[in-house]
Amino acid sequence: MLFNPKETTSETSTLWLYCSQKLVVTARYKPLRFIEWMLPRLAALKVSSSTELLAFLLEEQEEVLEQVVRQASRHVDAIEERLLSNHVQRNRADLARLRRMLLRFQRLLAPEPAAMFRLLNRPPAWIDRAVVQEFRQFTEEFTVVLNDLSGLIERISLLQEEITARQMEQSNRTLYTLTVITVLALPINIVAGFFGMNVGGIPLSANHHGFMLLVLIVGIFTVGAGYLAFRRRDDL
Repeated sequence: MLFNPKETTSETSTLWLYCSQKLVVTARYKPLRFIEWMLPRLAALKVSSSTELLAFLLEEQEEVLEQVVRQASRHVDAIEERLLSNHVQRNRADLARLRRMLLRFQRLLAPEPAAMFRLLNRPPAWIDRAVVQEFRQFTEEFTVVLNDLSGLIERISLLQEEITARQMEQSNRTLYTLTVITVLALPINIVAGFFGMNVGGIPLSANHHGFMLLVLIVGIFTVGAGYLAFRRRDDL
């Protein structure tokens, strides 16, 4: 299980494990990096029983998940700092990819604490008390890490909602601006339409300064209406 925010799929796989008093059997669909790393080093691990080996595997899993949560949290911090910039699309893509990856981790690992609690409630007689204590400590620490993971997923959801709200606000401002521009152009079109009629009695037709007066009137009206409209937009 590795953290890579740029990957579309996470490098995760399920490991099935059977543990008895003197035997540990694992099964998996595809090679796991940790298991491949551990097999040549079994002699150096200095484990005296199958339960100690199981405890070692669980502790390593908890450490890896904790590293993933920390790295993901730092990545979310960077995205949160970038939220005030104009890279909204990039932020949304990164957050969506990161949230999918963390949800996959959560689905895979969430059942483990419940299974461990059931084991600790009625541990087999051949498990040493020291190993049971290690299992209990692992379960508590792993539960804390899973809670941190859930909190991080919720934080990502809030950031996604914030980005969506900002995009909607920007879209509303753009639509409002286009609407105001369209409305401000209406008086000019209406006046041009009326004065373009080939009929008698058109105002200012005999005035040498009629065109300039008309432009001045329409310009003052347009500027005043535009000022009021955009001032209202800034207040929204």
